[in-house]
Amino acid sequence: MDNPSQLSVLQDDIRTRYDSLSKRLKQVARYILDNGNSIPFETIASIADKASVPPSTLIRFANNFGFDGFNEMKQVFRQHLMEGTVNYNERASLYRQTAGEETAKPETPSEILKVFSMVNEQALQQLTAQIKAEDLEQAVKLLDEADNIYVIGFRRSFSIAAYLTYAFRHLERRAFLIDGLGGMFTEQLNMVRPNDVVVSISYSPYAQEVVDLVSLGASQGAKQIAITDSLVSPLAAFSDTCFIVREAQVDGFRSQIASMCLAQTLMMSLAVRNVKKLTTKH
Repeated sequence: MDNPSQLSVLQDDIRTRYDSLSKRLKQVARYILDNGNSIPFETIASIADKASVPPSTLIRFANNFGFDGFNEMKQVFRQHLMEGTVNYNERASLYRQTAGEETAKPETPSEILKVFSMVNEQALQQLTAQIKAEDLEQAVKLLDEADNIYVIGFRRSFSIAAYLTYAFRHLERRAFLIDGLGGMFTEQLNMVRPNDVVVSISYSPYAQEVVDLVSLGASQGAKQIAITDSLVSPLAAFSDTCFIVREAQVDGFRSQIASMCLAQTLMMSLAVRNVKKLTTKH
C-alpha cells in the first residue's frame, strides 16, 4: 500500500480492518484512532505504554498498513497537524503534555476551575474541526423527518440524553427517553419503526445495554444517530450518522461540555428548520 496522503484515508483503513486485527493490534488501533493530535509528539515507548503493548507491536502494526516502520506512520499524523488543523497554542500545549513537563496539580477551587476551563476550551475548539457539516445536515434531516425520536444514554451519558429529550419535546417532537426503568430496556424500544430515529450516546467503557438497544433499533430498520468517542465504538457500526466527540479530561474526570454543545447544536438546528418551514408556508 502506498503511504496515505491524508490522515482520514489511514483512519478509514484502520477502522475498516479493525475487526480482523489481533487483540494487541486492536489496542494500538484504538489508541491511534483516539489520539491523533498527540501522536506526532510522542515517542514509540510512550505510545506503547499508553496502548499497553510492547514497542515491537507498534512496528508490526505499521507494517500491517504498508509502512516500513512506526516513525514513517507518524509522519502522516505530523503532516496533518502541520496543515493547520491545530493552532500553535494547542501544539504547544500538546507538546508540554507529551514531553513530560512536571506541573503542580491544582488544589484550590480557583485553580481547579482554571484547569477545567482551559481543557474544556480546547475540547470545544477541536469539536468544530471534528464534526463535519454534512453529518450535521444529515442528522438534522433525519430528526426532522422522524415520526418518533428515541433517545438512549445511560450512566454519565444520561444527562445528555435527558437534555435532548427535553429539548425535542419543547420543539413539539414525539421524543422518548429510554431509561430502562424497572429493567424494561427492550420493552421501551420494541415499538420502534423504520420511520423513527434512535439517538444513542455512549462513551468508553460502552454500556452494554446501549449496544443491545442500538442493535435492536437496527433490526427494526430505524435510522440511527450516534454520539460517541471513537471511530471503533460499537455504536458507529449501527449508525447512519456518527459524531465522534473528544471530551476534556482532568485526572480521570471526563467533561461533558463538548457533547452538550453538540446536543444544543442539533436542537437549535432543528428549531431553525422548523421556522424556515413555517416561513415558507406563509
